[in-house]
Parts: sequence; structure tokens; C-alpha cells
Amino acid sequence: MRKYLILFALALFLPLQLAAQELYQEGKHYTVISDKATEEPQVLEFFSYWCPHCYNFEPLVAQLEKKLEEESAKNHNVDFKKVHVNFMGFTKAEIQDEATKAMMIARALKREKQLNAAIFKYIHVQRAPVTGLADLRNVFAVNGVDSDKFDKLAKSFGVNSQLKLNNKTMQKYIKHLRGVPNFIINGKYQAKFTRDMSPDQMVDLLVWLTKQK
Repeated sequence: MRKYLILFALALFLPLQLAAQELYQEGKHYTVISDKATEEPQVLEFFSYWCPHCYNFEPLVAQLEKKLEEESAKNHNVDFKKVHVNFMGFTKAEIQDEATKAMMIARALKREKQLNAAIFKYIHVQRAPVTGLADLRNVFAVNGVDSDKFDKLAKSFGVNSQLKLNNKTMQKYIKHLRGVPNFIINGKYQAKFTRDMSPDQMVDLLVWLTKQK
């Protein structure tokens, strides 16, 4: 009886697996950028706070994170990380690095989602300029972050090490980053979204790619 149940389950699963393989095609929905995948599943979102498309993608990113949490419950743990770039033409690279530092401070405070949203809102909704770390310090203060704690973290070894790691990751994939937002999965696949794809399909593509080796 157990043998027949297993065969029945496979009969249901295999068509779905084949359907996914037929749905997502190399060259159209993703590009292979490396021969080797990372040991553990990973999604890197390369973005900029100044990029309007990145701002508009935030709901999709939230949907992706929720989906990855559901996958984790199925023992498919995926590390999701935002990587802030500093090559956008909206402002100087040094100011973009200050924004990256602010993101690392938010990460250290375990309030990354809320404070990322606050920075996006400051730039795209309030249309306020970011001239340096002091402006971001004020954004955090408005959102309940103690300014002295912000200053202490800004000077900390941990935050500055994470800033360097962020930029090292950016440089590693720089030749594939013609624009943002940009998603690199498992260090091997670069997602490509076609105009006819819905947000659900985009998220499904990203999750499917995390399961590829």
C-alpha cells in the first residue's frame, strides 16, 4: 500500500516539476552567470534607495520574503539579503555609501524593514535630499531611534565591516548589474522579468530558482 502511495505522490509531483521547468526558460526568465552555485540557497537583491523602480518593487520584495518564510517552514531555508549599490547617478558614491551604512545600522537594530521603508519614503514621497549621514540620522530619530545609539553604531567595527562586505558583494557581481533592482540567486542565476509576468509569477520564479543547483 505504501509503495502505491509513493508512486501516486510522484505522479502528482513530477508533472508540476516539469511544468515549472517548461514555464521558466533559460535566456528568457533567467541567465546562468556561474558554473557553481552557493552551498546554501540564497537570494541577493541589489537595489538603491534612490531608484524609483526599487521603491516600486518593495511590495514584491515583501511578498518574496513572506514566501521564503513559508519555504523555510518546509525545511527549504533561503538566506535573503538586500545589497545596496553605490553607482547610481542620482548622487555621489560617498553619500550612497552613507545610506548603506544606515541600512547596516538598521540591520544591527533589527529594524531593517521599517527603517528601509522610512528612507525610501524620505526620498520618494517627501522628496527630501540626502546630503550625508546626518540626514539619515534624522530620519531614524523621527522613527524612534536614539541619536546617540545611531552615532555609536555608525562608528562601530561591526557596522563598518558590514558596509565593506556589502560593497565587496556588489563588486563581485558588478559586471551583471547594468541596473537595479536586480536579483542574483544561489550565486549562479540572474532573474529576468518579462513584461507579461505578474508579481506572483516573479516571486514564484525567484523561489523556483533557489531550488536549482
